[in-house]
Amino acid sequence: MVTLEEISQLLYGAGEVMVGWQGTQDELIALAAKAFPGKPFCVVRQWILIDLTVNPDEKEKLMGSGLLPATLYAHEVVLDSRNRFQPGMWVRSNFGVSFTAGCMFETKNTVYLLWGTGHSKKATVGAAFSMSA
Repeated sequence: MVTLEEISQLLYGAGEVMVGWQGTQDELIALAAKAFPGKPFCVVRQWILIDLTVNPDEKEKLMGSGLLPATLYAHEVVLDSRNRFQPGMWVRSNFGVSFTAGCMFETKNTVYLLWGTGHSKKATVGAAFSMSA
């Protein structure tokens, strides 16, 4: 069972500072369009790259399915190319499939564009996926 303390630490506790894209939003979108042509994107700020704590069997199962033991949470959506999320909303991704150029977290359906500074944190799968819209 996931505790409120686990969720609180994930959202507001200390983590390793990471630097995402430092240029303009338009430059970031252009970079993503070149790297992932035609793929939907979501520009986010105040993001947390979550390294999921999984056992070796779970990790092997994920990696065998082409998934990373990682997900993304962002406190602020800036722009979603498909208008699934309104500016100012929060978002949590599914499992990642790639992390590119230090600022693009790709899932099967979306590439999340990490604008500005964020954090890297560890969490259980239960804690990370307990948040839903």
